[in-house]
Amino acid sequence: METAIQTTAPGKPLVRLSRVNKIYANGTVALKDLDLSVRPGEFVSLLGPSGCGKSTALRIIADLGQHTDGRVDRPGDDGKSTGDIGFVFQEPHLMPWSTVFDNVYLPLKLAGQSRAKAHDAVMSVLAMVGLDAFCNSYPRELSGGMRMRVSIARALVTKPRLLLMDEPFAALDEITRNRLSADLLKIWQASSATIIFVTHSVYESVFLSSRIVVMAARPGRIIGELPIEQPYPRDADYRLTPAYADHCREVSALLSQAMLAG
Repeated sequence: METAIQTTAPGKPLVRLSRVNKIYANGTVALKDLDLSVRPGEFVSLLGPSGCGKSTALRIIADLGQHTDGRVDRPGDDGKSTGDIGFVFQEPHLMPWSTVFDNVYLPLKLAGQSRAKAHDAVMSVLAMVGLDAFCNSYPRELSGGMRMRVSIARALVTKPRLLLMDEPFAALDEITRNRLSADLLKIWQASSATIIFVTHSVYESVFLSSRIVVMAARPGRIIGELPIEQPYPRDADYRLTPAYADHCREVSALLSQAMLAG
């Protein structure tokens, strides 16, 4: 059954960047006056050419990097809660000596939770990504797509309100990438997390997103955004619709502007 989406989610923004700048020690301006608000339940893609600051912005949101000036409001800033932000990197970064279960268990282990107490939570997210039958396997026994699923499960095991994804499918073949994109939408809806997704792909962003934010480089800044007003769930048939093609053309035109602006 199709469910209508809201292109502007209600309520207070879960993430807000206000006039954020990032200048490196060598003088390179990575971000300039970046304003971005993401509301609960949105799936927002950051799209733009290499060097436009997409990953830099994501790391600042995750508190993995510092901004030069401006303001960043994010989940967990009140210090009263932990595990509010999950991060999925471009590479899975799994521990090769540990099983799938233990790789996913790691964030809960670091938080002081026993393996026995964490068992149900770990198995639940593994079932969500379709890997519960592989809980005792090792990373070397998995395909690239399966290893990325483990990485996603590890990011979700703390039940974060915000999931940040930095080009997680970039190294995968097109068939696997398309399949994981469809699976990610199911995971998103099952987890109720808000997602900010960095990508270079127009087609991927149009398939996944409720809103696409396009950035230009030198300096990194937002030059436009586009709501994708199509219902979820979306599947392979959506890629064949006129609406999908129209949105791809619109986003491609905006991306061309970004490349010229850079």
